[in-house]
Amino acid sequence: MKSIHRLLGQALLALSLLCPPGFTIAQGAVVQNAFAQNSTTRDAETHFFDANTGDLKAELGEAKAAGKKALLLMYEQEGCPGCLFMKQIILNQVVVQDLYHRHFISFTVDINGSVPLKDFGGRDIIEKALAIRSKTRSTPTFVFHDMTDTEIVRINGNLRDAGEFKLLGEFVASGAYKLRPFAEHKQLQLKNKGG
Repeated sequence: MKSIHRLLGQALLALSLLCPPGFTIAQGAVVQNAFAQNSTTRDAETHFFDANTGDLKAELGEAKAAGKKALLLMYEQEGCPGCLFMKQIILNQVVVQDLYHRHFISFTVDINGSVPLKDFGGRDIIEKALAIRSKTRSTPTFVFHDMTDTEIVRINGNLRDAGEFKLLGEFVASGAYKLRPFAEHKQLQLKNKGG
């Protein structure tokens, strides 16, 4: 069953990459993406994610000193269609990058990786062990940590579009996560916009 889902995900990703600029895949159909009409893009690897020193405790300290709201870890793995979708369709949007750089420091973690890190407590660990410790099994998974290293928001799977990912960033940065889950927050936003 998982292989069918993986093939379907890869097919949808391939189809989405063939879409003309300003269009996206929604519920299996190619539709115009209103958000993308005036957007510009840059490589997500160099413009969304921050340079990682491998020391999460030190990175958290720097984020706090810079007045950031949270540290974001995107758990990924090689061959992940959802990860590729996020990087090539959403995280490459300049407006998304600007919002996230304003409020967060962001890194990737390979759930199968053997890259050495220092965890939030300053202990030596590898990426795979960090993923296991954080109970992350699927990708992409987005985990926000506050300035005390407490996990505050976790989203499993890719988000629909750049507008939804921006809403997630605003949800965390504003502190709305303290009041309600993200799914409920999205519904309130849609209701308030008359949608």
